[in-house]
Amino acid sequence: MKSSSIKVDYLARVEGEGSLLVKMRNGLVDDVKFKIFEPPRFFEAFLRGRKYSEAPDITARICGICPIAYQMSSVHAMENAFGVKVEGQIREMRRLLYCGEWIESHALHIYMLHAPDFLGYEDAIQLAKDHAETVQRGLRIKKTGNDLVALLAGREIHPINVKVGGFYKLPSKEDFTEVLAKLKQARDESYETVLWTATLPFPALDHDYEFVSLSHPTEYPMNEGRLVSSNGLDIDVREYELMFHETHVPYSNALQSTLKGRESYLVGPLARYNINFDKLSPLAKKAAEEIHAKPPLKNQFKSIIARAIEVLFACEEAIRIIENYEPPEKPDIEYEVGPGFGFGCTEAPRGILYHRYLVGENGLIRDAKIVPPTAQNQKMIETDLREFVKANGSLSKQDLTLRCEQLVRNFDPCISCATHFLSLEVEEITS
Repeated sequence: MKSSSIKVDYLARVEGEGSLLVKMRNGLVDDVKFKIFEPPRFFEAFLRGRKYSEAPDITARICGICPIAYQMSSVHAMENAFGVKVEGQIREMRRLLYCGEWIESHALHIYMLHAPDFLGYEDAIQLAKDHAETVQRGLRIKKTGNDLVALLAGREIHPINVKVGGFYKLPSKEDFTEVLAKLKQARDESYETVLWTATLPFPALDHDYEFVSLSHPTEYPMNEGRLVSSNGLDIDVREYELMFHETHVPYSNALQSTLKGRESYLVGPLARYNINFDKLSPLAKKAAEEIHAKPPLKNQFKSIIARAIEVLFACEEAIRIIENYEPPEKPDIEYEVGPGFGFGCTEAPRGILYHRYLVGENGLIRDAKIVPPTAQNQKMIETDLREFVKANGSLSKQDLTLRCEQLVRNFDPCISCATHFLSLEVEEITS
C-alpha cells in the first residue's frame, strides 16, 4: 500500500483552529473530513442562570468580527419571548448597525483574507506591495464600517449599547455627519470593488446548492424574515429546530447541521444573494448586471462577488437610513418580563445565526441554544471539497493543496475568533 500526504501547518486567513483530511484511494476520493478541534467554549452553558438582559453583552463576546449578529439574534429572541415588537426609528437603527457590521466584515474578508488566493499572494501584506491602492481601498471601506458600529454601539468590538427593547442611547442626527460622508465614499469604492472582483480568476465549481436564508417581503434580509430555501422551505423562525438537525461527529467539536431529509445546505452571502436578489437596491442590481452576475450564481468561489455586492448594498442602505433619520423620544421601548420561549434568527455576514432561549418567571435564562453559520456550513464545506478534488485530481499536490485552502476560505469560516490554524492533509492510498 502506497500513501502520501500534504500538510499545511498554518493557514492564517481563517478564524480558529481546524484541520482537513482528504483520503484518496486508487485515484478516487475516499474520505473528506473538515475537523474543528478547537476546545468548546460553552457559551450556551454559562448563559444559564444569567439575567435575560445580560444575553446581548455575553453573546457579543463570542465573535470579535460579527458581535452585532450575536447581539441582534439574542435581543430578537428575548423580545419574542416577551411579546415585544420594535418598530420605527429604533428598528431602523438596528438595521443601520447591521449595515456597519456587514461592511467591515465583508471588506475584511474580500481584501485581506480572500483576494490573496486569487492573485497568487501569501497574504494581504504581500498583496499590498504590488497593489497598494487596492488594499488601501479595502481598508478605507472597512474603517467606515467600524466607525458606524462604534458610533451606534459604543465601540467597534464587543459593543455595549444594544439592549432588549432598543438601545441605551442613540446619536443625534448631527452625530452622523462625518460617517455619512465616509459612507458616500465607501459606496463609490464598493462599486469599484464589485467590478474588480469580477476580474478575478475563478476555478470551476458549479454546485446545485440548497440555499437557505431569511427572506423578508419588502427588504433585503438582515434582522427579520422567514426561513426559506431555494428548494421550497418556508418556515417561521420558531420552527427552525423542527427542520434543522445538529449532529456530533467524532472529529469535530462543532456540531454539523443538516436539513432533515435533505442533508447539507448553504448559508451566507451566496445564499442570500440568490434568494433575495430582487430586494437589492437599484445600484447594487446595476453593478450585478454590469458584471453579468445576476442569479443563479452557483460557484462558491464567486461568493466574493456576492460579498462585494452586499457591501455596496449595505453602504446604500446605511445612507438611506441616516438621511431619513429622526431621533425618537426614547432609545428603547418598555416591556414586561415574563416566562417563555424566545426564538431569533438574523443574517450574520456568514449566514443565518439562530438563538433560542427559555426564560423563567424571574427573568433568568434557564436554557439557551445558539447555532452559528459556520457550524451550518461544515457539511457543505466537506461536500464542496469532495467534488472539487474529484474534478481536479490531476493537479499537482501543491496546486491541489492551495486550491483546497482557497475553497475553505470561500466560506469565510469563523471557527472561533482566536488562534488562526488549519492543517491540511491529502493522503493517497493505493491497494
